[in-house]
Amino acid sequence: MNIAQQIAALAVNAVLNGRNLTLALPEALQLYPDVTPQQRATAQDLSYGTLRYYGEVEACLSQLLEKPLDDKRLFCLLLVAIYQLLHDKAEIFTVVNQAVSAAAQFKKPVTKPWAKGLVNGVLRNFLRQQADLKSVLSHNEVAQYSYPIWWINKLKAQYPADWQAILETGNQHPPMTLRINKRLIDVAQYQQQLSELGYASEILSDTALMLEKPLAVEHLLGFSTGEVSVQDLGAQYVAELLDLKTDQHVLDACCAPGGKTGHILESADVHLVSLDNDEQRLARVASNLRRLKLQAHLLVGDAVKMTEWVHHHENDGRLFDRILADVPCTASGIVRRHVDIKWLRREADIASFSRQQAAILANLWQCLAKNGKLLYVTCSVFAEENQMQIACFLEKTPDATLLKTPYDQLLPCAKHDGFFYALLQKN
Repeated sequence: MNIAQQIAALAVNAVLNGRNLTLALPEALQLYPDVTPQQRATAQDLSYGTLRYYGEVEACLSQLLEKPLDDKRLFCLLLVAIYQLLHDKAEIFTVVNQAVSAAAQFKKPVTKPWAKGLVNGVLRNFLRQQADLKSVLSHNEVAQYSYPIWWINKLKAQYPADWQAILETGNQHPPMTLRINKRLIDVAQYQQQLSELGYASEILSDTALMLEKPLAVEHLLGFSTGEVSVQDLGAQYVAELLDLKTDQHVLDACCAPGGKTGHILESADVHLVSLDNDEQRLARVASNLRRLKLQAHLLVGDAVKMTEWVHHHENDGRLFDRILADVPCTASGIVRRHVDIKWLRREADIASFSRQQAAILANLWQCLAKNGKLLYVTCSVFAEENQMQIACFLEKTPDATLLKTPYDQLLPCAKHDGFFYALLQKN
């Protein structure tokens, strides 16, 4: 376990320095080329768990340290070990001993001789003082909920009845939900096949199936042949809300990694342009479409400049019947899947995203045909990116009408993540 603790500590340290966990963890793993699959999986669990409960474990550690710890690797190793002692099922004796061993085994720069004694002392003090620490930190909301205080306060103001449930749900493990390709198999048929293999599941809709226990994608029946994809229930509402018809011209703006692109094409025979400004991420969309045996026109470009492509390039000036504007956002509705977001985001980021969203929305509106529909989507729960954004757009856009839908602000819950939907029609 000590190697897994070391890897997790390096990944957590990178995140606290501003690195995305999806990049930081592979980079930390590369430093340990002989790591076993089990150690790799444990390192991932420890990284995610420590960041999920970072507010709590950091508050505990700060109470235990007499002065700030300059060696940030040791600091993060202690965070990982305290997370384990609070939330992991590993034996207490094993966690402490392995952490002490890990403290002496970090690669360059060489760990100081006193490191083992420090780690041992801090962790044993934690075990002795755990009850007192809980009492001391009982009024510390960052420690209680493991979110930045600005985030907590914003949810209190915007969701006075739901803020605690939103925070607590965000600290749970996310469900694994599948999207069944109705062109190839019925959801009940697929559930039966899973059941025969011993996997329990719950049907959530005519395309959505939630597994009782997560399953590695490579072991997922029908994944390689395009019968099934992994996609949250909330994200699957997109195809329904777009009201797709055969031969419509559809734009999926900001399309990567391609889950919604695939679902659109599974739902209707449309002419689809899938746009993203990141060529590498667009390659993932292409890979997904190959697996699904579906086709779209993939375009590298900026959604804010989409009118230039419509009017001057291969689209020959044709406007779109449907536009999906799945805009960049704080991702505050999916923190249980991306636990680093809570600690990487700053309150000022909301205004920055809001400006970008407004620019994308205004530009894409010019690409929408008369009587066409644009679906604005975020995976955020913050009103500035959602209701307030749409209210501002409607004030400035006289030819826009907000249509009623069964969904608008979805709050994260046991069955889906947090999403916002606004369906706009051009008069």
